[in-house]
Amino acid sequence: MIDLDLLRSGELSLHGRLVSASNGTFQGSVSAGDQSATVVYKPVEGERPLWDFPDGTLAQREYAAYVVSEALGWNVVPPTLLRDGPLGEGMVQLWIDEAELPPGQTELVDIVPQGRVPKGWVGVFDALDGRHNPVTLVHADNDALRRMAVFDAIVNNADRKGGHVLDPGDGRVFGVDHGVTFNADDKLRTVLWGWAGSAVPPALLEDVRKLADELAGKLGTELNELITSVELTATRERCSQLLKTGTFPFPSDEWPAIPWPAF
Repeated sequence: MIDLDLLRSGELSLHGRLVSASNGTFQGSVSAGDQSATVVYKPVEGERPLWDFPDGTLAQREYAAYVVSEALGWNVVPPTLLRDGPLGEGMVQLWIDEAELPPGQTELVDIVPQGRVPKGWVGVFDALDGRHNPVTLVHADNDALRRMAVFDAIVNNADRKGGHVLDPGDGRVFGVDHGVTFNADDKLRTVLWGWAGSAVPPALLEDVRKLADELAGKLGTELNELITSVELTATRERCSQLLKTGTFPFPSDEWPAIPWPAF
């Protein structure tokens, strides 16, 4: 994985804007000497105001998600930091290239014909597609996505779309777009509900326990520079709830369970 020093101090140049993103999002590169890397750059100035998040805080939340991912040791979030760029301060994150799947292979998160959930995948819900065909939202039943589901519960991710789950094809799985995280209210929206109510593996709970301890110390102080004290307290409470129940959470009755669009 790339050295964070390159992301932090390399010259940042922009290649173009990702027009499908709701906020100002650019692909670019950082370079220093004979080293270079492709990155995503999201300037604070390009953030659209949201009714339920303070203005100008999404880049900080993206970085806070990376800090938590690293503290857990799960590497859910690609290398991420805050720095200045051509359009001002913003979030810079290593670009992850996805592997091209062989014909007929199911994505880690996918839509399949109803009743045809592949072996090794779990169904989330049944629905009708745009042509009124019965389909099922599915995701892979693997350890990498289990970690991601627990991570999303901790950071209260309100936008885990299928397109935010990246598979580079080497066994790792990365999650991106964590701008709407850490809200003090329950906002968890995700396509990874396949394990709702089932037991969280003990090794993951042990990592959550260690994280909860760190949130009471230096890690909490670091995060408090990125999110509010109320949001930090809520993060600690979500860890406590996971440890108390030992199970993956169920969707809230007061908030849509699936982000829209789901991909």
